[in-house]
Amino acid sequence: MSGETTLSPRLAAEFRRAAETAKAWPFAEARKLLARIEKSGGDGRTVLFETGYGPSGLPHIGTFGEVARTTMVRHAFRVLTDDRIPTRLLCFSDDMDGLRKVPDNVPNQDLLAGHLGKPLTRVPDPFGEYESFGHHNNAMLRRFLDGFGFDYEFASSTEYYAAGRFDETLLLLLQRYDEVMSIMLPSLRAERAKTYSPILPVSPRTGIVLQVPIDEVRADDGTIVYRDPDTGERTEIPVTGGHCKLQWKPDWAMRWVALGVDYEMSGKDLIDSVRLSGRIARALGGTPPEGFIYEHFLDENGQKISKSIGNGITIDEWLTYASPESLSLFMYQKPRQAKRLYFDVIPRNVDDYYAQLAAYPGEPAERQIANPAWHIHAGAPPTATMPVSFSMLLNLVSASNSEDRTVLWGFLSRYQKGISAESHPELDRMVGYAIRYFDDFVKPSKVFRAPNATEREALADLDQRLAALAADADGETIQTEVYAVGKAHDFANLRDWFTGLYQVLLGQDQGPRFGSFVALYGIAETRALIDKALSGTLAETD
Repeated sequence: MSGETTLSPRLAAEFRRAAETAKAWPFAEARKLLARIEKSGGDGRTVLFETGYGPSGLPHIGTFGEVARTTMVRHAFRVLTDDRIPTRLLCFSDDMDGLRKVPDNVPNQDLLAGHLGKPLTRVPDPFGEYESFGHHNNAMLRRFLDGFGFDYEFASSTEYYAAGRFDETLLLLLQRYDEVMSIMLPSLRAERAKTYSPILPVSPRTGIVLQVPIDEVRADDGTIVYRDPDTGERTEIPVTGGHCKLQWKPDWAMRWVALGVDYEMSGKDLIDSVRLSGRIARALGGTPPEGFIYEHFLDENGQKISKSIGNGITIDEWLTYASPESLSLFMYQKPRQAKRLYFDVIPRNVDDYYAQLAAYPGEPAERQIANPAWHIHAGAPPTATMPVSFSMLLNLVSASNSEDRTVLWGFLSRYQKGISAESHPELDRMVGYAIRYFDDFVKPSKVFRAPNATEREALADLDQRLAALAADADGETIQTEVYAVGKAHDFANLRDWFTGLYQVLLGQDQGPRFGSFVALYGIAETRALIDKALSGTLAETD
């Protein structure tokens, strides 16, 4: 994601012209943002992109998705404007939020339980590595983003509040306190509205971020007065310098105004929050950023993925079985459509990524900037040849009954002369992914069955046809024979023939293009597989 495009002036001009009408969603967003900048007369200033992160837990796949997608829009904007307008990406951590509950996946939970309500940067680190839990999670976030090569700046809410970077806007909010309240109160339940305040004092006595009503707003003094919930004592504190923080919707709006945020995307569940924060931003004299609402990820049962439930798939799990680029492709494709994010989507995304990468060099500029690989690699897709698809590798591991890389490379080097793990490191990386994916997801679900009478005759026919072919026959030649067998026997349709092949020979309902698989696995090896199926020994392995 961090690559930069180095183009000849001619090609850069072609991309620039194509960007003006490109249908790819990052360009649609970039054009919308450019119109905003031109309307405001701010062509000479830096355009600020922002993403937000709540560090009450470790970074997750949604964090990656938001930063990756925002980075794609930022790069599209740079191409659209010939990079004449400076841009920044700010990854903002809401680490001044109070700790509401103890996460289930951390050690020393009793330690954290004694600091509930305090800003995350004042809660001890349960891992014992950093000065606070907030600092620990921020470090994880930065390591996470750096690992993907994102070009960003990190920002800490605690540091920004304490350094006075929000002071001017906080004082303005105090002046317009009633107007902000009039925006927020109708959105709250009656009971909540009775005690609501957009400003949360940080108790000088306990350090806890207090959810208390405000007795008095002293706008001229820049202070608020509240009653200590434990002692009942009236306490006056300034809203500046980190003595207070805002509730999150006013906080979001305040940040947009104070920092001049131009672009920030968010999930579908935040539509109402975006609307309310936008109204507050306007009440503060600012303009809400351009935004993009993306859909939720769903688990295998079609339910929304939740960090607290732990359904779906984590980023570490995806990266165990496939490349970061395939995950980026998943994030790029149809962001406004709810998508299942589960293990079974991984093989398709791996193969789709390499298909897009292979197509890229031969495309004209207008097609190239619509190619997902262009957006994944910031306009500079690498050259990568993938002689075998990921799904084919999975079936090779399955049919060969081997998870030994050396054995698998024996098949691969025979299939295409001259390739090796050294000459094709990307393919070797895929071999490792395929072994792990097969072992965890394919092998446990394999169910072989014996062939029925029609399938037995067809398999015997296929065996004889394969015997008549040259040992190095290519996939198309083999596929022609496979089709001929299907047509020569009494199948209702060819789909039944191919389904039978997969179920009988591979123990699964679907599979690769069968001719290509035989060319990779070997004609002699496939004939041996057919013999096992006809003798009943394959079904016995179930």
